[in-house]
Amino acid sequence: MATVVRACIPLPTPPAAVASSSAAPSTDAQRRKTAYIDVCDDTDYSWRAKGFHEQAKACEVPAITTAGIYPGVSNVMAAEHVHAARSENDGEPERLRFFYYTAGSGGAGPTILTTSLLLLVEDVIAYNKGEEIKLKPYSGALSIDFGKGVRKKDVYLLNLPEVKSAYKILGVPTVSARFGTAPFFWNWGMQAFANFLPDEFLRDKNKVAKLVQFVDPFVRAIKGIAGERVSMRVDLDCSNGRNTIGLFSHRKLSVSVGYATASFVLAVLEGSTQPSVWFPEEPEGVAIESRKVLLERASQGTTNFVMNK
Repeated sequence: MATVVRACIPLPTPPAAVASSSAAPSTDAQRRKTAYIDVCDDTDYSWRAKGFHEQAKACEVPAITTAGIYPGVSNVMAAEHVHAARSENDGEPERLRFFYYTAGSGGAGPTILTTSLLLLVEDVIAYNKGEEIKLKPYSGALSIDFGKGVRKKDVYLLNLPEVKSAYKILGVPTVSARFGTAPFFWNWGMQAFANFLPDEFLRDKNKVAKLVQFVDPFVRAIKGIAGERVSMRVDLDCSNGRNTIGLFSHRKLSVSVGYATASFVLAVLEGSTQPSVWFPEEPEGVAIESRKVLLERASQGTTNFVMNK
């Protein structure tokens, strides 16, 4: 079985003008009866892909959306937390939090900077006790300990697709996601962009691209100091007071995301994914019994990988 892999970045809001063209890769895969995954981190795009659920099922095409590192591997980590809590009757999951850290550009060049800037125009969608709430992007700073090799880093609210999918699929009533970078003054810059750049500017891909071109040389100049490290922490709090965390750290984002994406491709090729379009945390996308293998593959080369701590 062949597999189409597509990388995507967030699209400016509103997405209506690009809806038909952005759906083309998944529809092409269905027409050719070719398995499909995308490595996107845009909420609207991921749910548009999910909208082809019935068509993909009818064509017997397996597909996974948001199948990268975060979102992607982080979704599977969250699903494992929730599954462990419920299977052990260890209280009902009440709060799920995703925390991400990437030093500089993570070796991904201007891509991660473009992604982050485009997200600054979107209200942060989070969930609090079953209620959808809207929050300001790059606000709500927390200092989070990412474990050995990374330690405490400041992270900020962003609108990421795993929040909505985890809320709807895993059934956890309180869900949020935060992201931070280094050196620390890049976080200050992101806050300034969110607070002072007009929404019209951040919705204009050409203007954002020019801003990225201007900033990117500075990011590269301090690459030797900041490094390319990536770290994820996924926390689950349950009704009985049980708290579990998962940690995932790698020295190079650009390498780690390759392992992450390949782990999803292998899951599809090995038959773990049923026909239709799935999010990573859905058992039809990655079977429960296949999650451990996927995480082992994705965590190759990590400096720290811990689950259900």
